[in-house]
Amino acid sequence: MTESSATAAVERPRSAVSWLWQRQLDRYPANGPRALYLGIVVVATVLLYYELYIPGAVATDIIAYFGASLKYFIVISIVGNAIGALASLAAGLADRWGRANLVVVGLFITGILVGFVLPNTSNKHAYLVVFALISLVEGVILVATPALIRDFSPQLGRASAMGFWTLGPVIGSLVVTEVSSHTLPSHPDWQFQFRLCGVIGLIVAVIALVGLRELSPRLRDQLMVSLRDRALVEARAAGIDPEAALKGSWRQMMGLDVVGPAFAISVFLLFYYIAVGFFVIYFALIYGYAPERTNGLANWYWIANAVTLVVIGIASDRIRVRKPFMLVGAIVSAIGVAIFASKATDPTTSYYTFAWLFVLIAAGGGMAYCAWMAAYTETVEKHNPAATATGLAVWGGIIRTVVTASLIIFLALVSSSGVLVDFGAKTGELAAKYNTELGTLAALSPATQAKLGANPTDPATQAQALSELSGVSVQDVGTVISTTTQYAQQLETLQAIDPATLAALSANPADKAAGAAAVGDIIAKLNVSPAEAVTRLQATSQVPKEALAVVTASGAKVKAAGDRLTAAGKVPKEDLAFLQEHGAAVQQAQIDSPREWKRWWWICFAGQLVFLPFIFVMTGRWSPRKAAEDARAHEEAVNRELAALRQETSGATA
Repeated sequence: MTESSATAAVERPRSAVSWLWQRQLDRYPANGPRALYLGIVVVATVLLYYELYIPGAVATDIIAYFGASLKYFIVISIVGNAIGALASLAAGLADRWGRANLVVVGLFITGILVGFVLPNTSNKHAYLVVFALISLVEGVILVATPALIRDFSPQLGRASAMGFWTLGPVIGSLVVTEVSSHTLPSHPDWQFQFRLCGVIGLIVAVIALVGLRELSPRLRDQLMVSLRDRALVEARAAGIDPEAALKGSWRQMMGLDVVGPAFAISVFLLFYYIAVGFFVIYFALIYGYAPERTNGLANWYWIANAVTLVVIGIASDRIRVRKPFMLVGAIVSAIGVAIFASKATDPTTSYYTFAWLFVLIAAGGGMAYCAWMAAYTETVEKHNPAATATGLAVWGGIIRTVVTASLIIFLALVSSSGVLVDFGAKTGELAAKYNTELGTLAALSPATQAKLGANPTDPATQAQALSELSGVSVQDVGTVISTTTQYAQQLETLQAIDPATLAALSANPADKAAGAAAVGDIIAKLNVSPAEAVTRLQATSQVPKEALAVVTASGAKVKAAGDRLTAAGKVPKEDLAFLQEHGAAVQQAQIDSPREWKRWWWICFAGQLVFLPFIFVMTGRWSPRKAAEDARAHEEAVNRELAALRQETSGATA
């Protein structure tokens, strides 16, 4: 049997249209088609994360639209990630069912859900259900797409390939922020973002339907170090039993070197999870940034991350080691997160300080993650190359479980943000609208406020309120009120008289010149006849001098206090009740929120430190020289095996 006949033995006849679902390749593809398949997988991954991350860019709009709380919005993410974790574990079946059809069908489902179902949900509960379905599909593709990348990339090109695959979530995030920051001003409705994404998603699904292929189980179940192994892999294919190769695959993936690093990378990415989902909320609460400004700031993170993933992937493959890049990248990222945590709640921290910190964190994270993905798949291959999807399912399940747990912890530790998101905007709006009126009420004692709320027309309570507002004693307030009520016309007459004339009359009531001047003032200002003016002047003597003195000294203060109290009484009861119920909580949350966020960023820093020791349990060399020696030894072993196979087949033919 020749190598070509061995490969031909596993080929299957296909109908004219069967290529739409029978996607398995029975030969390892040449570089051109292989690059095409890898490219489709990367584009599909970018699209998937674009679909998944849109809610973070319009979080405040979605919360306001559905009248949901921040807690409920986080619960949506918790439910989605929990379901995604189960789906990721189930996607381990991709070792038996294949990968490509899972990706193609998943893209059509998410395109329809994102573009046409989710934006038309009528309430927050329907939104949760649809988002959970999207997360279910995402959990499957999270496993299927890196499995395809691994299948089409030998180990010596694995970091580059995984770097491009990791562009999926990164460029997906970048697309979200770029599209939203440029379209939100002209399309402020959050539904537009989803509809646009859904249409793009269906276009990518059609491309994947037509162009995506995968290796047959007999080919992908083998370890391939370099493209030079292709002939040997194809020659071995006929002798491989895919079912037998998968026996005990889950048990094989339960080692410390698989489970430990999967957990470590999951906690390493704590900062990333919150960046994706809650940067818009964080910068709105702490710095007052509009969504488009925050999304523009986040672009620094995604661009730096994307560039680093590609550059480091190529560099790692060039010198054939992963661990040094993981170690250096993790340290750089941890330093960036530590600086960010120390400055993130400082009101003097500038936009561009955040931008450069994001570049530092993203570059370090990209360096570590790209090398980690390559090392992780190589560690899985060391146990069983046929169980790649199973190993990736372990990672997918763990990462989604960690995300779920971290969101629950985040919800508990950053609880004040929920108060600010749920009630802060309306509280601020009402406080600005009724600023003067609220200042009036704030000047009253709590006891007086309570009595006014219970019976706003009680005379004694009103007198007490006017006294507290004016600084006039309750007794004098009573005198002013009774005097201005009983002698209203007389006081009006007195106010019409020039103060100097009034002083002259007070000193000498018989002063005819002063009397005549007073009558003239009354006629001019009150527009009455001379006779009525004289009558009204004479009537002023009825006002008790002591009461008149109190009114003269304190009447203006009491009147101003009365005007303030009347205006405060016009505040709608529902608005006042809202402020009374939530105002104090919002004020306290404004104090607590920066401290709580700072604590969370330090937890993210701790997660990055947890990652470091698990680098040492993964497979791979630290020394480029020893890695090169391993590659040469492998190539020699492949050449010997190929020579033996040729000799064996030649003997059989003879």
